[in-house]
Amino acid sequence: MSGPSPRRPIRRLSPETVERIAAGEVVERPASVVKELVENAYDAGATLVSVRIGEGGLDRIEVADDGSGIPAEELELAVERHATSKLEPDGPVERIGSLGFRGEALAAIAAVSRLRLVSRPPGASAAEGIGLEGGRRTGTFAEGRSPGTTVAVSDLFFNTPARRKFLRSPAREQVEVLRALEQLYLARPSVALRLSGEAGELLNLPATASLEEAASRVLGPDFARGSFPVRAASDGVALDGTLGVPALAASSSSELYLSVNGRPIVSRPLAQAVRLGFAETIPRARFPIGVLHLKVDPSRLDVNVHPTKREVRFAAPREVEDAVRRAVRDALGAAPALSEPARSREPLVPWGPSATRILPAPTPSPPHGEIAPAVQHQLIPPEGSRPPPVLGAAVGRPRLQLLGPVDALYWVAASDDGVVLIDQHAASERLLYAEVLEGGAVARQSLVDPVPLELSASERAALVAHAEELRTAGFEVEAFGPSTFRVLAVPTFRGKTVRPQGVVELVRELAGGGRPTVPDGFAERRAASIACHAAIRAGDVVEPATLAQVLAALDRLPDRPRSCPHGRPIFVHLPRSRLDRWFLRSGA
Repeated sequence: MSGPSPRRPIRRLSPETVERIAAGEVVERPASVVKELVENAYDAGATLVSVRIGEGGLDRIEVADDGSGIPAEELELAVERHATSKLEPDGPVERIGSLGFRGEALAAIAAVSRLRLVSRPPGASAAEGIGLEGGRRTGTFAEGRSPGTTVAVSDLFFNTPARRKFLRSPAREQVEVLRALEQLYLARPSVALRLSGEAGELLNLPATASLEEAASRVLGPDFARGSFPVRAASDGVALDGTLGVPALAASSSSELYLSVNGRPIVSRPLAQAVRLGFAETIPRARFPIGVLHLKVDPSRLDVNVHPTKREVRFAAPREVEDAVRRAVRDALGAAPALSEPARSREPLVPWGPSATRILPAPTPSPPHGEIAPAVQHQLIPPEGSRPPPVLGAAVGRPRLQLLGPVDALYWVAASDDGVVLIDQHAASERLLYAEVLEGGAVARQSLVDPVPLELSASERAALVAHAEELRTAGFEVEAFGPSTFRVLAVPTFRGKTVRPQGVVELVRELAGGGRPTVPDGFAERRAASIACHAAIRAGDVVEPATLAQVLAALDRLPDRPRSCPHGRPIFVHLPRSRLDRWFLRSGA
């Protein structure tokens, strides 16, 4: 039996080790380097920032701007820890209006890379520069450059190999860089951003005064056609934004871009406040998309709670969240309803010997200015009615008697204790998900007419980065122009063909960046994508016997699931006691 480990003495770390630990708080990956350098360019008043990366930023990152520059005599201070132009020597630190303060980014980046800084203020005759390696100065130099600053970073984490090995492939790191730039652009679209790599230009976001235009450049043309403005001011919070209508809700939270005082942030409470503003208009497992700018007094905001400044703390968080929720709710209520494709809306159709079908009677349009009379109904007995299917009784489980569909999506069933509502798509999707995971054969179907997909820059990068996973899932995709891809083949399962647009949702799930809606494993994500698009869909006419087979198969699964892979409920139970209260029979 071994004894206690010998006590080790407390020792001071070397300055170099301290520098690398501090740098690790700010510099997590190439994308965080790009974010810090672009924010410095913003603070310098730049109108155009150009970024170049090699190997997804692992080999080289170069950020050039046309801002105010750094005087030659301040270059050494610019790369020194605890030196900044953004605060007075004695503070106060609680009232910060600039972006790049926490962590003194240049010093942190220089500590874990080889860095070259070149800058020329507008009045200077030439640009002056300084070089560093692992935080140590290697020399100064002069060279020609127009006014502004260029920071070149190479061999990131060359002196911290343990940190470098946790980085992902160049293609996947490039996706993160693109996402970081899109977040920065949507926080301050008045500054133009460009990104290029070994293969040429990857991103070109021109400066614009229109938030709607900026959002459509990142979120795509569908967003531009289906968005509504959000503008409000209350409780010391001013909001300006543009959000997608409920039909555009996404499978993760990564397409909701939040900023405070021009600073892109990640805030689960604020994102939840936006979602609550949509109330019941989007399913529980879907998330709003769009851009929302908040402006608050800097004295009521702490931007130094997170080393990378991704999170902030409000002096009165509940007031801010309530203001966001109300603003979104009011804007959604005032937004003009977008026309939807016409589709057949079947009324409730129960099956049974004495069942009737309820149809609205034709009502003439009232003269202008008159109120339409209440809709009258007529009872029409069903033709060829059959007894409704009964589930559960034969296997010793609660009996469920199907009555009929509502709007070709939901089903009504009678249970031993009330009423059960069933989502036909969620039920079918969960069953197929289980079958795919258990090794169901997924085939590939070539498309006679390839389907073009218009993708954002980050989506294009994610598609390239996850090309092998997409092929494994059954998709075949090829580039077709600068921003367009074509889907050549899609997966099929049990005779159901996955829609070509399913590749976009799978790419977003694989790329991460937001809260995933299924477990992290590729097998689960692949199965969820195939099941979602191969399942019975909203609007499909389903025979009662078919749905009964789906429900019986679900009941045989070991976990007897109650929700689909994305978290949407399959069943909603309305007990008899609740029905009695609704109909004022609480004393019955």
